[in-house]
Amino acid sequence: MALPLSCVNNGGPVSLVRLDHVPQLDAITPLSAEALAALCLWQTRPGEVMTVIDPEATAYRARIADLDPELAFCVPFQRLEKPMESPLRIEVYQSLPDKERFELVLQKLTELGVARIVPLESQHSTTLEERDAQQKKSHRWPEVISRAARQCRRAMLPELLPVHTFSEALACAGPAELKLMLYEGDAAWTFREAIGSFRPQSIALLIGPEGGFSAGEVEQARATGFLPVSLGPRILRTETAAMVAAALAQAFLGDLG
Repeated sequence: MALPLSCVNNGGPVSLVRLDHVPQLDAITPLSAEALAALCLWQTRPGEVMTVIDPEATAYRARIADLDPELAFCVPFQRLEKPMESPLRIEVYQSLPDKERFELVLQKLTELGVARIVPLESQHSTTLEERDAQQKKSHRWPEVISRAARQCRRAMLPELLPVHTFSEALACAGPAELKLMLYEGDAAWTFREAIGSFRPQSIALLIGPEGGFSAGEVEQARATGFLPVSLGPRILRTETAAMVAAALAQAFLGDLG
């Protein structure tokens, strides 16, 4: 049975700022209540530049001129030649690393166009309680994503889910068309071999902690459809592995390169 999902940062399609019609550049364009609600999720202020989407799915850079609920509007000034959101839905299930390294993961995965990020506690990972014991920092995670999304001109905030157990993460990844688990064992396929000629529209990437997954976790993941894959002969830190895996997914199946 699928678990009910709760997004802790109001990300996903609800954060897309959609225009009601194809705009003219440098012309005042009214914003609907839906668009205004999306801008609120970004905590946008008047004068900021955001990426907005018209009914034909064309993206624009637009300056937000007014956010009054009675009269909200923007001024699109640049039509973007390519979509800002990847055609490939990438979900990353990341075992919690120590210290601030997860903030780096959040930042870079956002820049790489990942659609959903799910932190998880595995047998060899740290826990949220351990991370926040001396200084609580997990509350900063949504802000890290928002800043990164603005910097790289994302049209949508990637979803950040609460910290999951290993079993919850596997259940959450269930709908993905292709599920890959980064694995250091000898039996792993290469990333390219696991994809082959398959062209999925969604992919789930399961990233282990320092020390990797336990044998039991590997078998549990296999039983739910995850394929073990290798990123090469060198042992990567968990945050490096997450970034490399997302970049390879975009290069092979998405919009990178």
